[in-house]
Amino acid sequence: MANPEYDAKDPLSIVEYAKRLVGLRFLDVINDALERELAELSEKGVAFNGSVSDAEIMAQFDKYSNPNRKGGLGNLLEELYFGYKANSDSHADFSEAGVELKVSPYEKKANGELKAGERLVLSMIANDKPFEMNFFLSHVWDKCKLMLLIYYFRDKSLENNKQYEIDYVSLFTPPKEDLEIMVKDYNIIRDKFMAGKAHEISEGDTMYLGACTKGATAATMWAPQFYAPTVPAKRRAFCFKQPYMTYVLNEYLAKGLEQYVIEKKGEKENIEQQLKSPLQPYGKGLLQDDESVVANPEDLKNVSFEDYLIQKVQPYVGKTDVELMKEFDVEFNAKSTWTQLAYRMLGIKNGRAKEFVKANIAVKAIRVEATGKLRESSPLPTFKFKDIVNENWEDSELYTYLEEQKFLYFVFQKTGENEEPSIFKGVCLWNMPYTDLTGEVQAGWQQVKDTLIKGVEFKLEKYGDGQRVRNNLLEKTANGIIHLRPHASKSFYRFADGTTFGSGTEKDADELPDGRLMVKQSFWLNSDYILNELKKHIKL
Repeated sequence: MANPEYDAKDPLSIVEYAKRLVGLRFLDVINDALERELAELSEKGVAFNGSVSDAEIMAQFDKYSNPNRKGGLGNLLEELYFGYKANSDSHADFSEAGVELKVSPYEKKANGELKAGERLVLSMIANDKPFEMNFFLSHVWDKCKLMLLIYYFRDKSLENNKQYEIDYVSLFTPPKEDLEIMVKDYNIIRDKFMAGKAHEISEGDTMYLGACTKGATAATMWAPQFYAPTVPAKRRAFCFKQPYMTYVLNEYLAKGLEQYVIEKKGEKENIEQQLKSPLQPYGKGLLQDDESVVANPEDLKNVSFEDYLIQKVQPYVGKTDVELMKEFDVEFNAKSTWTQLAYRMLGIKNGRAKEFVKANIAVKAIRVEATGKLRESSPLPTFKFKDIVNENWEDSELYTYLEEQKFLYFVFQKTGENEEPSIFKGVCLWNMPYTDLTGEVQAGWQQVKDTLIKGVEFKLEKYGDGQRVRNNLLEKTANGIIHLRPHASKSFYRFADGTTFGSGTEKDADELPDGRLMVKQSFWLNSDYILNELKKHIKL
């Protein structure tokens, strides 16, 4: 039933009522609802005395906070605070106002920056019917064109999620500068579905709008494709990707900026009409000091983001790094020169351009040898040995990282040995193909997990004038895409008998499942694999 304390037809009324939640715990919302329930029972002459029926009353509130129930806290607010029944309808939750309610967690990084706790799921993608051709005529646009975002702090030190506190509430619609990219994202997903390749989709294929897997069990995860009925594919849902929502959280909600301008000449402005003109957020404006790779969103109307980047750096292709250093007034630094040149070619100062942050794009400068070889493999984030042992593949850090991460490779090729100039060959926006990720990479990860469970074998061998420790974890020759290597400046080992080895300390090591210590490791992308992928896009 509708809540009489707000007007369900008015976005302003809805958000003002929602802002009363700030500072409250979900437990407070439950208690308030319980008090109302008990008051109603009392009016009917029913006493609360600890009977079975009373326990049932309590249970109806407790069900929302089940940690295994997806969307439970959102359902709690829908039913107990806003007073309407939770449903899976394709229309907006507050249909008369065109407002969709989204309740989501956030966390805090060590540097104090906020991080969205997960991607924001918008709506299911139908496997059994034709794909909607136009983004602005689709059900996903109905779900995201105007959202009431409610973010709570996921404090894992607390006893249960009922104690989580609600901190941010705001109306939000994707700004015009993001919509051009979202339309491109939608079309990429649409075209793969229509080509019968839904089973090959990865979140790394797109920038802001993703197609995440959806299904609680193996039985509900897979379904026939409408455009390829004999090829099963994982069920997917449209979502705003986690990096994008992290950006929204930090730059809109945390700063108190309202992205939706409702009042115009005393009347409510239609959202579609608003999108035809530049958005004017409340307050001092959005990210005045932030850099952007795209000068004008209109530039993306007829070109993809990748093609836009290629066109932007095309005037510099064929120039040497020496020429570019002079042109951009960049001083030589053995570690950062080529990355700095990449930034300058893009017209930015660093890799924190808005588009890169929103889409989780890492800028990488690579130098290929004059012979066409690539010497250096590429490191991936470190991991904990025990985490891998306790992970499932699709919940693993490696899978999540490689499925979501995009790399913008700037490729230089040496003209000779040592300090000879390198020629800029071009740029490539790359993410790992889903078939590679779920094929050879998964096999390599599983091999590492199995070895950790069985027990890593150490062997001391002669190395130069000293010794080194060899192990039986994943070597470069054992997998075509990834391998394992140390990721620490110094090595340190502690063997089963308590003896130690290496020039480092325990800070340079991680604990194995059996209690021994081993120098910290990370997965690395094989140099040959990276080179072969780049050759698909850049002539070397």
